[in-house]
Amino acid sequence: MIKAIFFDMDGTLLSHSLGDVPPSARRCLTRLRQRGILCFMATGRHLLELESFPLGDLEFDGYVTVNGQLVLDGRRAPLCATAFSPEATALLAAIFRERSFPLSLVEEDRMYLNFVNDHVVKAQQAIETPIPELASWQGAPIYHGSVFLTEEEEPRLRRLLGDSCRLTRWNPHAMDVIPRDGGKVYGMERLLGHFGLSRQEIMAFGDGENDREMLSYAAIGIAMGNAREETKAAADYVTDHIDRDGIEKALRHFGLI
Repeated sequence: MIKAIFFDMDGTLLSHSLGDVPPSARRCLTRLRQRGILCFMATGRHLLELESFPLGDLEFDGYVTVNGQLVLDGRRAPLCATAFSPEATALLAAIFRERSFPLSLVEEDRMYLNFVNDHVVKAQQAIETPIPELASWQGAPIYHGSVFLTEEEEPRLRRLLGDSCRLTRWNPHAMDVIPRDGGKVYGMERLLGHFGLSRQEIMAFGDGENDREMLSYAAIGIAMGNAREETKAAADYVTDHIDRDGIEKALRHFGLI
């Protein structure tokens, strides 16, 4: 029996072609919570970014943010915060300081960038998000990073970071950097523990590279019709495109609404 559902945001709940959450998805979230099914968000974004999107009227019972490193309850109070190891932090700080690549760093309540180039502009435009402020790292714990580079430049980044971090691409011009043992599943496990739930009682929706493990982990993993092919391969079920009521169609298929 499904007791909770995790939803990715970009490309799953939030349609960038509409600039909003599809009306059918909004109705589904309301119906699910009326039935007592918990609704969680699982996103690579920080809470600061979520506040700038048209999600304010949507209610969630918990949040897995910055790809699992900051977990919040339904009131957006912190439940778990997992920073990079000292080794990984030192490597990221060196990349940031030496301007090896444009690098955005995420602290618990702050996001900032070392410098801007064309990759930054294109990637941020694609997700309809302002470019982070330019600032310097002052030694605070780091929970997440975004590096702006092409696939051709990726081997150089991997050489600089070694095996201290994990990388997932979210745009032709950008990759997320997370702790070696991190990821959305890491955050999901903390949220499930808080609510006393097991993975056999959850469903998950996603479309991106950083959703693959989440879909495999859930009892029922659902890939959106607009998902990457490798994400679809990790899912138990592929639904329709986000702009063609994909969430609603999948929930009806499994008898949850």
